[in-house]
Amino acid sequence: MEQYRAFSTDEAIAYAKELPDRFPPSAILHAEEIGDGNLNYVFRIKDSESGKSVIFKQALPYVRIVGGDWPLSLDRARIEAQALKLAADVCPGLVPEVYSFNQEQALIVMEDLHDHLILRKGLIEGRRYGNLSRDIGIYMARTLFYSSDLYMNPGEKKARQIQFHNPELCKITEDLVFTDPYRDAPSNNIPAEIRDFVEPFLWQDEALKREVAILKHAFLTKAQTLVHGDLHTGSVMVTDLGTKVIDPEFAYYGPIGFDVGAMLANLLLSYCAQPGHRADAQQAAEYRSYLLQTIEEMWLYFEAEFRRLYETETTEPMAKAAGFYDWYMQQILQDAIGFAGCKMIRRIVGLAHVADIDSIADTGARVAAQKQALAIGAGLIRGRQQATGIDAILAIIDTAS
Repeated sequence: MEQYRAFSTDEAIAYAKELPDRFPPSAILHAEEIGDGNLNYVFRIKDSESGKSVIFKQALPYVRIVGGDWPLSLDRARIEAQALKLAADVCPGLVPEVYSFNQEQALIVMEDLHDHLILRKGLIEGRRYGNLSRDIGIYMARTLFYSSDLYMNPGEKKARQIQFHNPELCKITEDLVFTDPYRDAPSNNIPAEIRDFVEPFLWQDEALKREVAILKHAFLTKAQTLVHGDLHTGSVMVTDLGTKVIDPEFAYYGPIGFDVGAMLANLLLSYCAQPGHRADAQQAAEYRSYLLQTIEEMWLYFEAEFRRLYETETTEPMAKAAGFYDWYMQQILQDAIGFAGCKMIRRIVGLAHVADIDSIADTGARVAAQKQALAIGAGLIRGRQQATGIDAILAIIDTAS
């Protein structure tokens, strides 16, 4: 068995040359490290003669953004590779193709999406994507339905829960999303300009913390389906016509609403950031309207596809009882809204922020976006149990703004 080593660019090239099905023997290869630096190494390996390229994603035995003081299992690479393959089975074309996986090196070799842009960057630039809401809605509906009790044999589902046992990455979410933002934790990264606002708004609000505790309990115990676990605008890549979901290394069995909520949160963070990126107030308002429309359409596509699958492919007999589906979907919606609130708050005061807001140059505009995001996030957490439709988010935004 070969010994694990974190690849240098030269070692990545040497490994790529051993993949004859990817590159010809005459290939002149170059490697570029393109990862975001949070967890893993990500290399683009390219043949300068043919232009053909692949992506190498290698897990490190620690959290890269923190260093060796925060060890992390390499098994997350296996989880990611297997989650991508399962998604490809039910959502062909909506995830990158996995060419191979090396367990010993914790290395995934996959399709290079060089013609795609990270969605977060596109939203910061004010781009519009006509197929985004449909693609993400369908991706979520299919991946979340086909791994759930609605479709899977109970024994097979329980075996898959073991396959995607992911305690270390779940612990990151448990701490950074549901715990640390609500106390003065060392992991927090609180902008100095809002620190005095955060303490009474988050840490001293016992009613809010009670609601977050309920949501954390759901994350810990509600093993409905295989969730992506980190579905946000940085884990979606887009072109004008296509969408690909990447990076499911946080995949585990959890609440259906968690993935939906994560996407809602990140679109809403972009909503909060828009005035800081658009000098023209009318342009900012119009783009905000586009984002809210995207949120509504994404939910409607998700709900329509989930309903279609429920009506045609549900195998659980008791799930067909009258009224069960409506109850089930309302639970998903309310969970999603609450999880969205938690995700928004952690991206303002927690360890890892989002470029949508942190890249705003003007301090006043950035602080306004941060405070609005916290207000909307808290409003979503408090108001989720009254939501009967996706339009509930609009009312919460109006109250928080």
